[in-house]
Amino acid sequence: MRGAGQGDYGRNDAQCREKVCLWTYLARSMTRAVALFLALLMTAVPLAGCTGDDTELNAANERITELESQAEADQAKIAELEDEQSDLLETIGAQTVELENLCCTLGEMAIQYQYGYDIGYDDGWYDGYDGAASSGGSSSTLDEIISRGYMKCGVKDSQYGMGYLDWDTGVRSGLDIEYCKAVAAAIGLDPEFDIEYIPASGSDRFDKLASGTIDVLIRTTTWTTSRDADLNADFAGINFYDGQGILVNTDAFPAATSVLDLDGANICVGIGTTTEGNIADYFAANGMDYTAVNTANWGEAMNSFESGECAAMTGDMSGLVANKWSLDTNAVPNSAIMPELLSKEPLAAATRDYDSDWNEIVSWVWWGMITAEEFGITSENYMNADTSNPFIDRLLNQNLGLGTTQNPLSATWMQDVLEAVGNYGEAYDRSFCDGDGTHSNCLIDRAGTMNGLVSQGGLQYAPPMR
Repeated sequence: MRGAGQGDYGRNDAQCREKVCLWTYLARSMTRAVALFLALLMTAVPLAGCTGDDTELNAANERITELESQAEADQAKIAELEDEQSDLLETIGAQTVELENLCCTLGEMAIQYQYGYDIGYDDGWYDGYDGAASSGGSSSTLDEIISRGYMKCGVKDSQYGMGYLDWDTGVRSGLDIEYCKAVAAAIGLDPEFDIEYIPASGSDRFDKLASGTIDVLIRTTTWTTSRDADLNADFAGINFYDGQGILVNTDAFPAATSVLDLDGANICVGIGTTTEGNIADYFAANGMDYTAVNTANWGEAMNSFESGECAAMTGDMSGLVANKWSLDTNAVPNSAIMPELLSKEPLAAATRDYDSDWNEIVSWVWWGMITAEEFGITSENYMNADTSNPFIDRLLNQNLGLGTTQNPLSATWMQDVLEAVGNYGEAYDRSFCDGDGTHSNCLIDRAGTMNGLVSQGGLQYAPPMR
């Protein structure tokens, strides 16, 4: 590589030197010619004088003057050419140094590329992005978690049903928490003790993911184009199909039966959420005005709503239902959820870009829970499941290529998930309903909604596990 590059610059150097030599030769030739001509004229002058012909003498003198001027011009040209020669030699020297540096850089890049190829791109090597795998991008997040001994899960702690922390007991609950436990169980950790739950707000969640503060984000996060493409995040399984709604204090808007009745309202909006753009678009499209009261999280929004700072609050319908349940018995007994859905909000887990081994685990843990429910396999009957069925056998007793070379998942990883949290229906029941297996007294009914199984008219189904 270096030889080829130096050859290119060598040709330029030779060409430049040829030009310089030519210019020098011409200048010197011109000088010698002028000197010879002057000598001849000096010889001719006395001869002209002897003849007594002043005409020829005058002509000779004029010619001498002319040649002297030409000689001065030639000398100036020679000086100019010498300056150009010096500049060219300096440029050639600088380009030679630049080429040598370039060759060294390319050599280092070739070594790095070969290293990345040898260890495997899918093992997390990606030198161009610090978030590819924390600790320098040399291993999968899975390998780092196993080495560390625990998993860092980014969650909410203020939304009942999805991510909620009971400050009195220290107990966390909700569908997102169930998902965190399922992932921990799948990779061989204790789902009760080997998870560090880290609060992630709407404004800092992706920063925490990219920086390695959290290993996985499972926090009512909507899967969108810009987040997928621009925030260095890869989304995994959709654990809840949701949509944006608006909860209204009916004492402030007693006649409100629709979002269209809220012109001029103060509305609590979460910072850094998709709800900001959705509500702005909806009100603009309908020629309405509103005042945004920015809040950092659900807890802050609830406080502002209860104090009357905002007459309405907007967010995912799942959160609004949970909030209304608590408000009806506390500070705002008269509230109503408007019937309109302002958006599609598929809530999904997220991992860092260029970490496919880890993302595949997070995705397939969720799809495994869906598959188990499709086959009627639960936390109580999985040990007695009919493994003569090849579909069930693959679910319960095969690795399916998940994990890394250093840390492949066990063949019974899905059994560990079922032992920890059960299938999707069981996790949903504990999160939104009484948790007795009957899906009764639910904050958000699952039957007939998008979160039902495909066989029940919903959208939840898994790709084939084979």
